[in-house]
Amino acid sequence: MSQPMQTERVTAGGPTDRPAVARLVAADLATSLEQFEDSALLSEGKVNLISLETVVQRLGVRWPARRDQVYDHVERTLEKHLGMQGYYARVSETDFLICQPELGRFSAQAGCLRCLREILHYFLGDGQAANNSVHQVTKLTRDGITAEQVDARHAERQGEVEEAQQRQVAAEAKAKAAQARTMDQWSPFVASDGRELRVSCTLEPVFELKTFGRIGFRMARRVLVVGSEEALTPTAVANLSRADLLRIDLATVARGMDRLKSGEGAEREPSLVIPVSFATLSNQRARAEIAVAFKNASGLVQRGIISDICDIEGVPQGALLSAVSLIRPFSLFVVGRLNATPPGPATIAQLKGSGLNALSFECPDHSSDSEFLEWAKATIEAAKHVTKPVLAYGAGTARRAGMLGLLGATHASVKS
Repeated sequence: MSQPMQTERVTAGGPTDRPAVARLVAADLATSLEQFEDSALLSEGKVNLISLETVVQRLGVRWPARRDQVYDHVERTLEKHLGMQGYYARVSETDFLICQPELGRFSAQAGCLRCLREILHYFLGDGQAANNSVHQVTKLTRDGITAEQVDARHAERQGEVEEAQQRQVAAEAKAKAAQARTMDQWSPFVASDGRELRVSCTLEPVFELKTFGRIGFRMARRVLVVGSEEALTPTAVANLSRADLLRIDLATVARGMDRLKSGEGAEREPSLVIPVSFATLSNQRARAEIAVAFKNASGLVQRGIISDICDIEGVPQGALLSAVSLIRPFSLFVVGRLNATPPGPATIAQLKGSGLNALSFECPDHSSDSEFLEWAKATIEAAKHVTKPVLAYGAGTARRAGMLGLLGATHASVKS
């Protein structure tokens, strides 16, 4: 969340009788809010503001001392209500911006009203002030936010109609999905920033480099922007919301399982290496969903699943140790994926004692063997300070996989 921000209220008229408000946006949020400018989400009424001004007024001089407690409760309440269907950001001292891309205009507004009533009832013992404290955002730029007050009664009446229609559509879609491929449930999907993303997954054979015997497959995923087919970088993927990362993780497992099942007549592989985001493992609800997916995938292999935890750099050692221990019951081994290679001393110090069985990394496309060897030597030597097993993914050729083995890597996958 952002630092405390300035807030400005205007007396608004406009074409409707509903009051409008304008909000100044803090500099640190201006760039992240650019995605909503001229967005269809605004025209469809799926972006709203809820205001805590009633709480601030009631607390009076106690507000500065209680502010962090209020914010903490509001954020926990929003996460409970929004679940995987929305996201939020605090945009002023009293206002939270809420976006619910998967809901209709009135369903989203009714949801904001219910959420704010619960918050106000917790602090004030009465939630009726919520009827005047939800605003639909009509304009959002780098300079500020303009919104108009929601008609609470109308929103709730129409919200019931929309929700009934959505339940019917969902029931029909569920029936069709039973006949569809598993991965269609997760990909493509509309991400929190409004882009439509698609998850592509290929199976790369993974070899133990001493004997060059195959230990199974690795699920190598790419996240693509639908339309342009631009592939997101690992950093760009890591910056997506937790809900988006869970969808990507689940889509990867589902797509990989589909590909594995399509190899009719083939013997079961010893193991599968499956990537999973640290953000997924750090959330109880998301962790439960990925655990089910891992159990399903383990039924397709002989020995079990190798969990490959992504985006581990900068994660506190205790938090990473907790994530490793939570996924271990569903895993044959737990591996930590390095994004930046070779890893720096700070990353090495952070990963020591994290409970990881191995470290892994992607091989870049070096044009010359000399560049490749220089990079590989530094990366493998650094990784060996944390774990003896080191997995190198996406070696361009079997020859380069052999080079990695000579430098100390224990396993490698070769691009198809």
